[in-house]
Amino acid sequence: MFVDEVLIHVAGGRGGNGCASFRREKFVPKGGPDGGDGGRGGSVYLHARADLNTLLDLAGKHHVKAENGVHGQGSKCYGRNGEDLVLGVPVGTLVYDADNNTLLKDLVRDGQLVRVAAGGAGGYGNLHFVSSTNQAPRTALPGRAGRERSLRLELKLIADVGFVGMPNAGKSTLLSRLSRARPKIAAYPFTTLEPMLGIMDLPGFRRLVLADIPGLIAGAHSGAGLGDAFLRHIERTRLIVHLLDIAPPDGTPGPAEAYRIIRHELAAYSAALAERREIVVANKMDLTDASENLDALRRELPVPVHAISGVSGEGLRELSEVLWAAVQEVGASAVTAGAPTPINLDAAGGVRVPAEPLPDDDLDAGWEQADNSESGVEAADSGAIAAADPRDFTPEKA
Repeated sequence: MFVDEVLIHVAGGRGGNGCASFRREKFVPKGGPDGGDGGRGGSVYLHARADLNTLLDLAGKHHVKAENGVHGQGSKCYGRNGEDLVLGVPVGTLVYDADNNTLLKDLVRDGQLVRVAAGGAGGYGNLHFVSSTNQAPRTALPGRAGRERSLRLELKLIADVGFVGMPNAGKSTLLSRLSRARPKIAAYPFTTLEPMLGIMDLPGFRRLVLADIPGLIAGAHSGAGLGDAFLRHIERTRLIVHLLDIAPPDGTPGPAEAYRIIRHELAAYSAALAERREIVVANKMDLTDASENLDALRRELPVPVHAISGVSGEGLRELSEVLWAAVQEVGASAVTAGAPTPINLDAAGGVRVPAEPLPDDDLDAGWEQADNSESGVEAADSGAIAAADPRDFTPEKA
């Protein structure tokens, strides 16, 4: 099942409470305070993975919370830090704040890691409050709450080439011939109900990522057919392949008319997408009257038309080289959110969370938690202690 949009509420774990205790044992008359600090709460991370292509794993998780920190104990025992929660998402996921619809992060690189909810700091034990004038403090601080926010995750697949066209134009057949993808192929419209990805391998260790989206019809921008919701998945492509049925059945738009319909739908959806470089391909050259229709189409359209047959394989090798050359010529400038990342099919599933995430990969950088010290400690004192905390959170991940 393909899911390209989910709503989740993420929350960092709460920090453990500090402990107020004193060392009391035989033959130690002046043991003094020995309350340990609470552990820091776990944080929630999003990890972009190239081996994922859907948000299905998060569709049923409406609330996600990292582990709380463990409370401090006596004998100077510090609480354990809460485990981080790392959620895998496909490359191309956009992270929005669900409350104000603000784009927070665009995950466009394989392995990219971003912290979306920081864990709360652990409270201090009474050992930290020892001074020359307060040698037996009985005050400890509670742990602080972790950051919470509601997120909307939206997936825009990243590919080098995107296929568009009317239903039954042969997009799925072309994808299956150029790659090892096996989309559903049948002799009726709207066979493809969700975007499909495939990888085209060329001689010389060259590779392109192809994307096939469901067919468009007139009025798709206003909801006709399957609508234009899936067009978001070719917004990141460097190149658009406009596939035309050169011998359409009776009662359906001709090749030239179908071209204009799709161009109108692209422009109605996004002006930038309509200006993306495209290659027009006439498919089904194995059918009767295809040659005559191709000549008429080339006279009517002001752009070059490449002739192929997805069934017989005619022109596919030449088309593959044309696509490669066009993608190299366009380069990364066509994709506003960054160049498509080659898919690494051997990407490891393990993640090591960095001890100090870069500011660009930390949505909670600079986030200041409200003071929640107990009444026994003045706010100014607790603030000074928190600011002087030398500890750094270094989670251990295999």
